[in-house]
Amino acid sequence: MPRTRPALPQTGPVRLGPDARTALRPAVAEVRSGFWHTRREVNAHTSIPQGPGLLEAAGNLHNLRLAAPAPEALPDAVAQGDFRGAYPFADTDVYKWLEAAAWQLAQEPAAELAAHTDRIVALVADAQQPDGYLNTWFQLRRGGERYQDLRWGHELYCAGHLIQAAVAHHRATGRDELLTVARRFADHLDATFGLPGSGRPIDGVDGHPEVETALVELYRETGERRYLDLAGYFVDRYGHGLLGGEAYCQDRVPLREATDVEGHAVRQLYLLAGATDLATETGDAGLRAAAERLWRAMTATKTHLTGGLGAHHDQEDFGDPFELPTERAYCETCAAIASVQWSWRLALLTGESRYGDLIERTLYNGFLAGVSLDGESWLYVNPLQVRDGHTDPGGDQSARRTRWFRCACCPPNAMRLLASLGHYLSSVDADGLQIHQYVTGRYRGDLDGTPVTVAAETDYPWHGVISLTVEETPRDRPWTLSLRIPQWCGEFRVRHGSRTYDRTDAPVTDGWLRLAGTWAPGDRVVLELGLEPRLTAADPRVDAVRGCVAVERGPLVYCLEQVDHPGGGLDDIVLDPTRPLAVKNRPDLLGGVTTVVAAGHRRPLPDTGWWPYRPAGAAAGAGRPAGDPVELTAIPYYAWANRQDGSMRVWLPTS
Repeated sequence: MPRTRPALPQTGPVRLGPDARTALRPAVAEVRSGFWHTRREVNAHTSIPQGPGLLEAAGNLHNLRLAAPAPEALPDAVAQGDFRGAYPFADTDVYKWLEAAAWQLAQEPAAELAAHTDRIVALVADAQQPDGYLNTWFQLRRGGERYQDLRWGHELYCAGHLIQAAVAHHRATGRDELLTVARRFADHLDATFGLPGSGRPIDGVDGHPEVETALVELYRETGERRYLDLAGYFVDRYGHGLLGGEAYCQDRVPLREATDVEGHAVRQLYLLAGATDLATETGDAGLRAAAERLWRAMTATKTHLTGGLGAHHDQEDFGDPFELPTERAYCETCAAIASVQWSWRLALLTGESRYGDLIERTLYNGFLAGVSLDGESWLYVNPLQVRDGHTDPGGDQSARRTRWFRCACCPPNAMRLLASLGHYLSSVDADGLQIHQYVTGRYRGDLDGTPVTVAAETDYPWHGVISLTVEETPRDRPWTLSLRIPQWCGEFRVRHGSRTYDRTDAPVTDGWLRLAGTWAPGDRVVLELGLEPRLTAADPRVDAVRGCVAVERGPLVYCLEQVDHPGGGLDDIVLDPTRPLAVKNRPDLLGGVTTVVAAGHRRPLPDTGWWPYRPAGAAAGAGRPAGDPVELTAIPYYAWANRQDGSMRVWLPTS
């Protein structure tokens, strides 16, 4: 049976166990208006409702019907149909959509969404085999053959997403239909996988990690220790050659010994999220050290300015240190989502603010660019440049937004993150409440059984003022309100009662502004973060952007789009870094954005003839005029590819 829930219900993806060795615990946050409320409304009323129809058209739901044990009871057209889809992990699109629907129903009951959810949960339950196994690809196309292709079959990956959907459904609705399915599958896995000599028939891991973090969450939901132990077995069996010893699937070196992230970015990040969950629940110092070490290596050498991850289209992997291309950047939307999930677990485990810094950068840029403003189309990959004359390959690697994909992992993944976003905003510890991300709404925690509620009003990220008002607080019990000061923020000011602080004297430690005291309802704190636009340069070891700068403002990375610069493309644009940047509010543009205006020119480009190379002085434009002046209009990167097709670039040359 599930353990007793805390006083404030935790309906998010991570509910720590009662004995978790962690610095912080998730709090409850409600997003009521502003930037993220708008994005979540689109998700709730456009993206998620379209899910069942898209899953029907792609064949995912058809496959579940076909896998049911009584096909004679189905319509002839369905009973006689073949498996639809190109991949053995098609079921996960259904499970991720169910998870998104569950988180949405927890916030906003909707009869039609609930009916779709019930119908699809029933399809999943009907398709499960008597011993708990469930994977429509292998049930329908492989004649029931199981676990013979762990590297590519993704049976455990599918199980992981089913478990996470079931946990979400149980937390959101209190019902156990899907949780029962997930537990039966998990029990089947526990009876099947284990070390030699354990009595289990298979010693193996999945080519795509995911089940590890799901099993930890199932342990948290049910209290069943076997699930936690099984997650630990899987995490520690990577790196022992069970998948051929390749870095691609995290099998080159055991995680505890690894010094750098490598291979397929999403797979690596899901594995690290599971390892961090294990360290949190077991106190395993070796896993914790590995997770912190690998996060530092990733952010220092393999993370794009947008928070995007993945240098290579081939094998969807990280690439080498400082290999951060622009037009060939992969930066899969799913990798951004996995990064947020992993960083949040590290933030809870350690209490350090730097993880919130990466979450913020990724949410506003590398993740959000993957979803169109209308919520109806998507980007699988998120490059930092589209060249003039770009020929788009189409499909999953397109630089143009797509309604759905053959490999549709990203759209329902984005839906579930947006639906559960309130979970990633704040936390509590024994000393008080921490606010990691700034939204208009309410942050609610629990201190020794007494609720703490802080209301927030802000137009962040367009303006830097965050006004906080204490609404509920323990009587005569001091506590600390901690506010994350973003890493990018050069200047800030905070007014607390009769005192005003700035960066020179504010009580900031390790990125946290900590305001301690005995609070009363109505007490106010006003934080003002400086949002002056800035130019950012990369480490000189990033060859792809040497001699270039990027425009940023607050948490937002900016880019140029061809549609804003008539008269030519963007490949010949040069930014003048000596001229000031200006800010222009544009309520008429892209749903309402703040643009950054810069001075630049179009450099005169020589006729290349038959050979695009020349002596260095000529190539640098020595002796040539600067070119025609041009006003550059930079828009937030998340909003690109929502108008007409054309070129785009984040990094701008300065000479």
